[in-house]
Amino acid sequence: MTAARGTGSPRDEGGLLVRGGRLFIGEAAYAEASVRIEDGVIAEVSSDLTPRPGERVIDAAGRVVTPGLIDAHFHAYAITLDSEPIERTLLSYVSLRAQHRLHDALRRGFTTVRDPAGGDAGLGRAIAEGWIASPRYLYTGAALSQTGGHGDYRSGDSEVCVHDGRTVEVVDGVDALRVAVRERFRGGAHAIKIMTSGGVVSPVDPIRVPQYSAEEIRAVVEEAARRGSYVAAHAYSPEAIAHSVRNGVRSIEHGNLLDAATARLMAEAGAVLVPTLGAYDAMERLGDALGLSQVAQAKNREVLEAGGEAVRLALDAGVTVGFGSDNMGDLVSEQLVGIRLLAEATSPLDALRAVTAGNARVLQRDDLGRIAVGAAGDLVLWDADPSTDIDTIADASRPRTVVQAGRIAATDGRTA
Repeated sequence: MTAARGTGSPRDEGGLLVRGGRLFIGEAAYAEASVRIEDGVIAEVSSDLTPRPGERVIDAAGRVVTPGLIDAHFHAYAITLDSEPIERTLLSYVSLRAQHRLHDALRRGFTTVRDPAGGDAGLGRAIAEGWIASPRYLYTGAALSQTGGHGDYRSGDSEVCVHDGRTVEVVDGVDALRVAVRERFRGGAHAIKIMTSGGVVSPVDPIRVPQYSAEEIRAVVEEAARRGSYVAAHAYSPEAIAHSVRNGVRSIEHGNLLDAATARLMAEAGAVLVPTLGAYDAMERLGDALGLSQVAQAKNREVLEAGGEAVRLALDAGVTVGFGSDNMGDLVSEQLVGIRLLAEATSPLDALRAVTAGNARVLQRDDLGRIAVGAAGDLVLWDADPSTDIDTIADASRPRTVVQAGRIAATDGRTA
């Protein structure tokens, strides 16, 4: 897509009729029907719709139509595996690289992404005005980390400024955190991201140890709640997840080491889980070639095998499970791998739910993840049924037609 000046969001006012497809309308339910999209929003869903003069038509006969896919953990600015080079590189360069990462995600069928450690009002504006072919873009701004936490990318013997970051920022103390949260909402943040446990690529923090004090987490949560938003936390271990949830965090990112008792705690609190299974698989396979440190590779192996069990425990406890790719650097091409792994851990139907309705609940957006009147006009047409054959989605060579806000955004991997 080449955006024209002044086009605004990627909509076509002429309207679009997707005719005669087999619509995935939630859970395991399908309906043979057509969908009319007007002004970027689904206006009609019926088995008896005929084209209007001047209306564009897609013949969906024999195809399965799902809501647009959602990636709730996508890093647009993460052009390398390490944070430090991103922070030291000119933002103009990082933004141009981000444009291509977002464009490729749209071609794969992702019509919405949430960026939980990056993004800003400038990138958001360029997307909203139609300058960039991109999924709908919800960002948190730089994630918040304590000194020596997951977002502190300094080794023990380095001295580098870790404040005012693009993807991560080190902020300590209740008052400083309140200011940081307010600044993010001033810049249009969808939600706030904090680091509450160690991580795979951070150099000095054990992966299981909880991070930030209860008072600090509660301060962030209070500020987000005041804006009608929520907090997402990077957390792996039961200790870190429980510490986060008990202090008001709503969205747990990764959660690979989740146990049954903590899954029940999440369900009772109404917390959600965004697993990122594909990232660990990709780092295990490609880490050496991409220069991933031995420390990071050892941490990665600790969480790799546990991820699928964490998803099963969460579903058994009644926790809403979404989907995230979390692919940094060149691993961004592995975005679809996590959908296959999610299906292997549960079922293709569970994976399809996670990447549509599940993630819509994660984002608290009832206009996404469903095919219904009033919902966003985001659809993907498939030549097979992804609820029984997940490779329909996960195999990038399989055909797909992507509709975003009523506009044909991509067809069979090519931008429209």
